[in-house]
Amino acid sequence: MLLAELVTTSAQVAGTRSRLAKVAALAETLRHAEPDEIEIVTSYLSGSLRQRRTGVGWRSARATVPAATEASLTVTEVDAIFAELAELSGPGSQLARKARLDELMGRATSDEQRWLAGLITGETRQGALDGVMVDALVKASELPATAVRRAVMLAGATPPVAVAALTGGADAVAAIGLSVGRPVRPMLAASAKSVAEAMTSLGGEVAVEAKLDGIRIQVHRDGDDIRVFTRSLDDVTDRLPDVVEAVAALPAHRLILDGEALALDVEGRPRPFQETAARSMSDDAAALRGRTPMTPFFFDLLAVDDEELLDLPGRERVARLTELMPEPARVGRIVTDDPAVAEQFTTAVLASGHEGVVLKALDAPYEAGRRGSSWVKVKPVHTLDLVVLAVEWGSGRRHGWLSNIHLGARDPATGGFVMLGKTFKGMTDAMLTWQTERFLALEDHRDDWTVYLRPEQVVEIAFDGLQRSTRYPGGLALRFARVLRYRDDKSADEADTIETVRRLAGGSEGSVSSG
Repeated sequence: MLLAELVTTSAQVAGTRSRLAKVAALAETLRHAEPDEIEIVTSYLSGSLRQRRTGVGWRSARATVPAATEASLTVTEVDAIFAELAELSGPGSQLARKARLDELMGRATSDEQRWLAGLITGETRQGALDGVMVDALVKASELPATAVRRAVMLAGATPPVAVAALTGGADAVAAIGLSVGRPVRPMLAASAKSVAEAMTSLGGEVAVEAKLDGIRIQVHRDGDDIRVFTRSLDDVTDRLPDVVEAVAALPAHRLILDGEALALDVEGRPRPFQETAARSMSDDAAALRGRTPMTPFFFDLLAVDDEELLDLPGRERVARLTELMPEPARVGRIVTDDPAVAEQFTTAVLASGHEGVVLKALDAPYEAGRRGSSWVKVKPVHTLDLVVLAVEWGSGRRHGWLSNIHLGARDPATGGFVMLGKTFKGMTDAMLTWQTERFLALEDHRDDWTVYLRPEQVVEIAFDGLQRSTRYPGGLALRFARVLRYRDDKSADEADTIETVRRLAGGSEGSVSSG
């Protein structure tokens, strides 16, 4: 398959707001892919390379060489070249990488050059995010949607499931099961404004668990081999030896655990999230471990020895976890049908320095990869995970720092972002120093006052409400927005959507005002 076919499909997907039209265009391209092309095509049309790291930076990707006049590149040729780039290392590798990249770009047409540059930098956002691609795979394969989605959740990615579905059919998809050592997409929680609202939505007796201010971890153990994965399924085993040691002490040979890891102070209270995040991102675990030890806490058990527990009710999974795990290593929880008792527990959790609570239906299975209605999180303030689109230079005491950030919600329909406002509140001097360096590295272009960014950095914003606005294209603006923390554990594709913001505005009596 020619790369030009993917470029054409991508343009079709970007050029329509209709989800059905996007799905149809993607499905048609998937049907035409040869068996050895399916995984590549699925990855590329989802906006990512198969290689997690190629060593090619943003500036190198944007460097121009004369374009070819005719399309000749195939998708397998392109993938092979990126595989070569990923393997280059040592002295002279940068020059060799540039020469090979220039050779690739020289064989690409101008449209292909632009598209490849977007693929390398993660900017190919044509509205074909993973949910749309899964729907396209269902259409192309003509297999039941539930079977395909479950396989994607258990495989942790869509491309390998696409290969199975389009070459092996239903049996191959059904064969993709839970596998120790291969991370699954974590189950996610919906949001509610209050504990009472969450209890009403779940009904009856529920579990109320502390929502810790840490990083989500999924730990797999197969004998002495223990792997730690993040929420985004990145392997951070070498960075979290404290977590590995804690799981190694458990009385089981094979395990899959879901939980959180965080840095605690001497009194057992959570340290600032930035310290926890720094440990999870640093390759120098030995140096940081003494200063910032990480403590794991677990709340779910997906497999133990030869048993898979995914489809068991939550009460049974936690009962098995309780048999296996000492209480200090488990997330605090109660089971109740009394809103007053749940509120008391929530108050105690907040007083101990944590984020809030998660209420869980006791009979729900573990729905990997889904943000369903069985888990509902409650935080004491409105928060959104937004993307920083631009940032303004500060004045006065903040002169020389990048300060006032422009905030955008993700728009799945267009693959772009919708601006909701600006803020410079909640920033410490340390944060200003960090974000100035970070945002200059993300610079796309600038004018006299503002630096415009590649949309990659996610930030968690607290706000008091939403107001109608004619100033911003979404018709809404944040009221009294302030920075809580930067979310390096989330990609821009995981930011909250404009539809989430609109639902919050529509469902919050008194939180939306005119102005």
